[in-house]
Amino acid sequence: MKHPCLVRREILVRRTVTIIFILSLMASAIVHAQKMQSDNGDGTYTNPVIAADFPDPDVILVDGVYYFVSTTMFVFPGVTVLKSHDLVNWEYCSNAVPRFDFSPCYNLNGCNRYGHGQWATSLKYNNGKFYLLFITLDEGGFICSAEKAEGPWEITHLPKGFYDPGLFFDEDGRIYVAHGYSEIYMTELDKNFAPASKDSLVYVGDIRKGIEGTHVYKIDGFYYLYCTYGGVDGIQVALRSKNIYGPYEQKVVISEKTHGPNFGIHQGALIQTQTGQWWTMLFVDNGPFGRFPSLQPVTWVDGWPMVGVEGKAVVTYQKPDVGKTYPVTTLPTSDEFNGKELGMQWGWNHNPDPSKWSLSEKPGFLRLKTASVTDSLPNARNTLTQRMFACYSDTLASLATAKMDFGGMKDGDVAGLAVFQTPYAWIGVQKSNGKYTLMMVNNGKVIDSRAIEGKTIYLRASAIHGSGAAYYFDGRNQAPGTGDASFSYSLDNKTFVRLGNKLPMKFSLKIFTGNKFCLFNYATKEKGGSADFDWFRTEAAPIDASMK
Repeated sequence: MKHPCLVRREILVRRTVTIIFILSLMASAIVHAQKMQSDNGDGTYTNPVIAADFPDPDVILVDGVYYFVSTTMFVFPGVTVLKSHDLVNWEYCSNAVPRFDFSPCYNLNGCNRYGHGQWATSLKYNNGKFYLLFITLDEGGFICSAEKAEGPWEITHLPKGFYDPGLFFDEDGRIYVAHGYSEIYMTELDKNFAPASKDSLVYVGDIRKGIEGTHVYKIDGFYYLYCTYGGVDGIQVALRSKNIYGPYEQKVVISEKTHGPNFGIHQGALIQTQTGQWWTMLFVDNGPFGRFPSLQPVTWVDGWPMVGVEGKAVVTYQKPDVGKTYPVTTLPTSDEFNGKELGMQWGWNHNPDPSKWSLSEKPGFLRLKTASVTDSLPNARNTLTQRMFACYSDTLASLATAKMDFGGMKDGDVAGLAVFQTPYAWIGVQKSNGKYTLMMVNNGKVIDSRAIEGKTIYLRASAIHGSGAAYYFDGRNQAPGTGDASFSYSLDNKTFVRLGNKLPMKFSLKIFTGNKFCLFNYATKEKGGSADFDWFRTEAAPIDASMK
């Protein structure tokens, strides 16, 4: 029998080891969060403020809370609204448009809306209501309204659409919208947001073609049109006038050509904090991962809102002074599928068929039933997508892993995990003649395949920022970035085996959103099969040889 003192010492040692282990895990979690999070935990933040595809931002402050809307195009639920207390740490608030039933093309019914759909939304708050004004290129103008940003939102199809609209409620109760490309127009609206006047030309862009993305403000007696000359090398300008119809004078407020995370920063919103500070939320084209929002300080110089510090956009900078300190938050990406609803990070590629997916038929799983008979992933309904989040380091890759049970598939069914844009690729299982084949498909071509037994498999996609990480995150390269995705599988979630080749990820205007991780199941012969996803998990992981 051991002496009681020795027993107590052993217990103490074990407890100490356990505590050290727990602390190391906590430290690892903090480091991991910081790798995927803008807030540095020391009163500073690092741009991009969100390292994911949240383009065309508009931001407003209402009752101490900041609200942020961005473009989602053909993904629904869409028109995503975020909220924050400090402009750095954001969380999901609502998806204002659950589905978009204004054309069969949003159902992938013989046509599609890739590269089209909702974009460049104007967010305003007036007389106790939130408003979202946007355009689709094919269906025209729409306005959503709600008493709370969390919804529910009511959507109305307007008699006229306005390109890149900037909604504005003036002090005298009149309503205006600024809009246009290369030429900026001002139109007065009635209380139903229909035109109450003709379109009045107020400014013609003279730096180059393509002035757009107009937001309207009235500050110290001046009307300001906050616009961009868009593109990867974007230029942000402010126009000002004492009269809303002009004439307007123009000032370049930032034209950032330093290769790094703010190259070409443009298009977004001016924001004043509760303490009187001024900031702007713009975005940067970040290659295949999409367009990332960047938070910049604003200094007023001779009545102009100058962006950045001494003409340069900031990378790491002191967080905005909002009067209080708020905790670090991260936008969710992983999902165990244990709830009654999908996490708000998810969106369907075009409108889903709600009868063809379920979180309740097999509790703890996402069941995807085949919703259409098709020949390829781009034409398949009920593909579930979410944004890729980049890492604040070019030594890390973004990993997505899904556990899939495929016993419910029918002959001709194809199910798996994809990285989707143009080009696209996936790893998954196809059932044919009663047998299962694991395959990697790159842009419609089968690259590798092998027979597989059992009913469960772990699928993984690894997305590397490649030269894009260096270009946008540490500035060492001067060529616009690309990135690569690779695919692997495992039978035990421990050892993963590479399958197929690399996908050279790109940002194609044919799609016009960043690459997305996707879960899918579609039929090539007949509907009726299903695939069950137990979980979907993301992480930032060191790049290794298997990913290159």
